[in-house]
Amino acid sequence: MAPATGMQPPYLSLWRWAAATPCHNAMAAATAFFHNYGGCITSAETVMLEKQSLDEFLLNISRGKAVIVSLSPQSRASLAAHFGMSPLKVFKKLTTLFKSLGVKAVFDTSCSRDLTLVESCNEFITRYRQCHSADEQKSNVALPMIASACPGWICYAEKTLGSYILPYISTVKSPQQAMGVIIKKHMCHLLSLRPEDLYHVTVMPCYDKKLEASRDDFVFEVNPQGEQISEVDSVLTTGEVLDLIQLKSIDFLSLEDSPLDKLLSNVNDDGNLYGTTGSSGGYAETIFRYAAKVLFRKEIEGSLDFKVLRNSDFQEVSMELDGETVLKFALCYGFRNLQNVVRKIKTGKCEYQFLEIMACPSGCLNGGGQLKPKPGQSGKDLLQLLESTYLENVLVTDPYTNPIIKNLYEKWLEEPGSEKAKRHMHTQYHPVVKSITSQLQNW
Repeated sequence: MAPATGMQPPYLSLWRWAAATPCHNAMAAATAFFHNYGGCITSAETVMLEKQSLDEFLLNISRGKAVIVSLSPQSRASLAAHFGMSPLKVFKKLTTLFKSLGVKAVFDTSCSRDLTLVESCNEFITRYRQCHSADEQKSNVALPMIASACPGWICYAEKTLGSYILPYISTVKSPQQAMGVIIKKHMCHLLSLRPEDLYHVTVMPCYDKKLEASRDDFVFEVNPQGEQISEVDSVLTTGEVLDLIQLKSIDFLSLEDSPLDKLLSNVNDDGNLYGTTGSSGGYAETIFRYAAKVLFRKEIEGSLDFKVLRNSDFQEVSMELDGETVLKFALCYGFRNLQNVVRKIKTGKCEYQFLEIMACPSGCLNGGGQLKPKPGQSGKDLLQLLESTYLENVLVTDPYTNPIIKNLYEKWLEEPGSEKAKRHMHTQYHPVVKSITSQLQNW
């Protein structure tokens, strides 16, 4: 199999290539990539990849760890399309499957996504007001604000774009990492567990989520001796969950439905799922509506009118008042679109105030860790099926009305943008300085 070609950065090529290999094991795929194409894996990278495997997940269950699984809605949709059932059915059957293996609880990252959306709305309003103020803070605030939920984009920005782009990126953690913080820093006592006794696994549509979980920024000390643990211990792709089902010879369709764990899952009293629209997180749409309401006292009813520009992966939405464009946001998916908009930011010609950037074409539903098309099914047809499946029987709600999120602020984080919220739900990014050796190898 040929390696990925074109304009993709190396790490995206690696994971895209890994996703296209017959097996979904990240360690095997990445090792084969490096061996076949003239590279090597350091001991630290080897350890990281081994920790991010299906084998490691099963090993920690056998060791008696209190394992908690957090399931992404994109992975849920992928499995739903594959098995021909609703996302709610998939959630209930995965709860049965994981608990039969010894998992303590199965949660829903739609919940933590709502928290990151609330924090992102607050951050945007703060940036916008400071940027339009006349005081000295104006020069320290950057617009457009760029969504930070995509680890492929973050990795590219840190390694390739240098420090000039980083101030534009939102400091809010991704839903994956937010869930890790909620579980290990707040909810563990409700489960009568110490953070160090928990093993937190997420199920994600993207291989780069494994890299995100391994960042040094996402560890914290749990005792005076300086012992450190990760917010997220391991990431399984959607494909690896299918591997697990096949490994255990499970008839997934025949599995019983289990009640969902409501502590950290977007499921209402009637047993229905709820969450925001937008298969890549809904950042642009949610923040746009909130900004219109808070900044300009304009309630937007119905769907937003996103206009397709160069291609379906680059769309914009705007709002005018008295003939003046006061808000202009864009969805920017895929590396070529990403490059174009970054170039505009660098030259000071970007007309947008917020950018929802995702490295994968078509966004998170098309992540490299998702299930591949079945024989005779085109990628386009699968993506259309995923889009319709994603919100099947899911109530579209405002994250500000989520009772779980309200409770988290009341009992823990105080209010959006508070010092506690900044300490637990925000992070920072760092330019990666390449060595001369690595530059020569890339050349």
